[in-house]
Amino acid sequence: MLRVGLTGGIGSGKSAVAARLVERGAVLIDADQIAREVVAPGSPGLAEIVAAFSDRVLDADGALDRAALGAVVFADEAARRRLEAITHPRVRARTAELTAAAPPDAVVVNDVPLLVEVGLAPAYNLVVVVQAAVSTRLDRLVRTRGMDRADAERRIAAQADDDRRRAAADVVLTNDASLTALHTAVDELWERRLLPYERNLRSRRVVPPARVDRTVADPTWPEQYARLAARIRQALAPAELRIDHVGPTAVPGVAAEDVIDVQVALPDLADADGVFTDRLANAGFPRVPGQWWDDPRPVGGGRWEKRLHGSADPGRPVRLHVRQVDSPGWRHALLMRDHLRADPDRRSAYLLLKRELVDAAPDASGSGTARDPWFDEEYLRAEQWAAQTGWRP
Repeated sequence: MLRVGLTGGIGSGKSAVAARLVERGAVLIDADQIAREVVAPGSPGLAEIVAAFSDRVLDADGALDRAALGAVVFADEAARRRLEAITHPRVRARTAELTAAAPPDAVVVNDVPLLVEVGLAPAYNLVVVVQAAVSTRLDRLVRTRGMDRADAERRIAAQADDDRRRAAADVVLTNDASLTALHTAVDELWERRLLPYERNLRSRRVVPPARVDRTVADPTWPEQYARLAARIRQALAPAELRIDHVGPTAVPGVAAEDVIDVQVALPDLADADGVFTDRLANAGFPRVPGQWWDDPRPVGGGRWEKRLHGSADPGRPVRLHVRQVDSPGWRHALLMRDHLRADPDRRSAYLLLKRELVDAAPDASGSGTARDPWFDEEYLRAEQWAAQTGWRP
């Protein structure tokens, strides 16, 4: 099933987004609600907290006094970690239960206020961040929740800032206007991205990249790659595999097809099947059917075998190349990238070639351009550069 992480700063309107997604058919799992549930009166979680911190953290009715507990753990790192060791496993277990109980075709939305702060983003197929200007958030907290302004400012300052949240976000919903505008944005996200993504994920279908060549480089490509790599690494854990950003979008300043190329290196390509394939598919990167290989350099050698995965997410095209570590194809992808990064003249020549190829065949797939003779020349230049500089992959 599609697992969506939803977060946003206090006063951003995250709850309004969650409610609208439920109206559209999403299954909502509220982390705050679960956190209260696992320490409810009579629960094993509350009993363990009392055993750790004494009954001074209880109110007159025997329920958890959150303010009293906060006073105990706020300035004590060891106490905070002890509390987390009690609550976090229970929250994770309950979340897993609720997720498993959802229908197999569900869009499961996890509402997690501190998703970014605790590093949970890679665990989801997609992360949605709701943001609003600090002034807007302060006004909401004071006007609708009756908070003291100074308290509202402290609460906002204690959370991750907007830049940090945006870095973790696949989708940013801006909520500085009306509720109607927010609902329109959520509805569009649901129809155009979440529902198609869920269908693709369930059927293990790869979204064919649309041919969209940028006239200028997108400066967020490295940031987008970082999110994808973290998700892939999470899916393949505990294996510690080398993952690299390769291809044109990995070279700063190069205007290219809007597809992120990712390379995963395995000790043996035979390990790329079975469980490995399932884990990538469940994370949103299904196998592309058929046999795949790279054209050898120089031309005339045997084909360089690989596995190819793509993206089930219609909003982010990906080519995920699985190659054997130290193989010619693995080395060449890294050498090509690093040489173009290091040599401005070769970057300019590459850009010129790409423009000429697009002008000559605007509907052709970008992957076929690797057969152009220019790439044989680039291979020789790159090998000379590697020998001169002592480059190693």
